Amino acid sequence: MSQALAPPTTAGPTPGTPTKSATAAPRRRFTAWRRWLSPVAIVALWQLASSTGVLDERKLASPAQIATAAGELIADGTLGDAVLVSVQRVALGFVLGASFGLLLALVAGLSKIGEEAVDPPMQMLRTLPHFGLIPLFIIWMGIDEAPKVALIALGVAFPLYLNTFAGIRGIDRKVMEAARSMHLTRLQRIRHVVLPGALPNTLVGLRQSLGIAWLSLIVAETIGSDAGLGYMINRARDFLLTDVIVVGLVTYSLLGLATDAIVRYLERRALSWRA
Repeated sequence: MSQALAPPTTAGPTPGTPTKSATAAPRRRFTAWRRWLSPVAIVALWQLASSTGVLDERKLASPAQIATAAGELIADGTLGDAVLVSVQRVALGFVLGASFGLLLALVAGLSKIGEEAVDPPMQMLRTLPHFGLIPLFIIWMGIDEAPKVALIALGVAFPLYLNTFAGIRGIDRKVMEAARSMHLTRLQRIRHVVLPGALPNTLVGLRQSLGIAWLSLIVAETIGSDAGLGYMINRARDFLLTDVIVVGLVTYSLLGLATDAIVRYLERRALSWRA
């Protein structure tokens, strides 16, 4: 009778039985590898089409030719020099455009008068296709570095302005009232409430701005360039070197992914308080 009324015992995992955490790790690794299956399959089909003559290598080089061209460009320093010039242009244009966009966002977001003075012209200018301004930039600044940097800066400024402005105006009014009840000065409210509250939107704008910066660079480097990735691609186009063209385009893409990864890392560190 006592055996019948005894509570059931819960047996622990038997030796040799895999736990959930032990089985989850291989599953995550398999999922990560699975994301690479389709890109690898595309490259393999591309190589197969080139090797069998289905795809004319004069119109698009095979992956093997592209890899060989990339190795040669790296070995003779051509690719490294081009990347250095292009990165310098993006860095300078980004610093100028980001400074301009953030400053105007603060002026418009923190003051009603500032909003009325800054926001209407910014909303008008952002609707202009900034690539269409290239002829004016050439007339105003020539074909040296200035129009290239200005084009990048213009592309960077608007996403940062729009997202930061939205972040400032999206702060909960109750939070501001709580800051006033704690007798914080205006500068203290800006530092401890406004800027941290707008930071998530600002980081989103930063990622968008960096993407547009690299897109702007591709166009900017067609303006009378004598160095950089765009110059390398234009020279390859003149000699129908599709392998070099693809190497340049892939390098643009990798640089864009690298800068986006940096911003995502900063986002995880700066916004670690969020769920």
